[in-house]
Amino acid sequence: MTIATERPPSPATTDRRRRGRAAKGTLRHSTRTKLIVITGLVAFTVYSVAPVWWLIVAATKSQGDLYTTNGLWFAEFRLWDNVRGLFTYQDGIFLTWMWNTLLYGLTGTAGMSLVCVACGYGLAMYRFRGRGVMMGVVIGSFLVPGALLTIPSFLLYTDLHMIDTPWAIIVPNFFSAFSVYLAKVYAEGAIPPELLEAARIDGAGEYRIFFSIGARLMSTGAATIFLLGFVGSWNSFFGPLVYLRDQYKWPVMLGLYSWLKVKVDTSTDLTGLVVVGSIISLIPMVALMISMRRYWRSGVTLGSLK
Repeated sequence: MTIATERPPSPATTDRRRRGRAAKGTLRHSTRTKLIVITGLVAFTVYSVAPVWWLIVAATKSQGDLYTTNGLWFAEFRLWDNVRGLFTYQDGIFLTWMWNTLLYGLTGTAGMSLVCVACGYGLAMYRFRGRGVMMGVVIGSFLVPGALLTIPSFLLYTDLHMIDTPWAIIVPNFFSAFSVYLAKVYAEGAIPPELLEAARIDGAGEYRIFFSIGARLMSTGAATIFLLGFVGSWNSFFGPLVYLRDQYKWPVMLGLYSWLKVKVDTSTDLTGLVVVGSIISLIPMVALMISMRRYWRSGVTLGSLK
């Protein structure tokens, strides 16, 4: 009597089966992951674009169509009339607000970028007593709410005669604990200490090393700090509301808010002008973002090597 026995599969066959099962599982996992990621990206895109789309559509409508037509689609095109009304209302005070915001943003953010990049460079590249304590103070300042410093800042600016002056907005923008921390972390990864030692051996001073080597190697990080600071300064509202009294010194966000209050205080409705003003106020930030793309495209050390 002969008993038939099944021959065990060869190792090559076993490997092929295992790879086939692994490939199927990877394919299913990859498809599921891609679906989740794409769904999340679509939801984030809609969440981000929908308010801007509404703003663009609303800017083209008349005051009546703004309340009586579909908010997500166009009606009678009145964009140029709205822009003309925006620039002529109150003798063109909107242009004054835009200039103030541009002045506060560029001046304060340029000073902040220089101060914070230098501080971050020093904390990253130098070893000195109290360095850890200083870094702990910088990180600990993140926990202090900005509103908590309003009264002490107001009293200090009053003693310095800075209330209702542009300096009350520009000078506080020079200092940002988060930007110092960001510059410090970026400097640690972007600047080789050996390069600085070589420059010292060649006889370069510390200021020359910073401006010729450190600042160039940190150009991408400095651009990021400048962009974040400019956006924060451009959208600032609470500080100007507390420290500025003269409406001709207001930034654009505070000015547009004052137009919204007109509807509450009087029977005049300036919502259409606020919508158009919001669109116009986005243009400088978009232009700045486009003009600074090259800092993220180029390599971190490209400027120093050149």
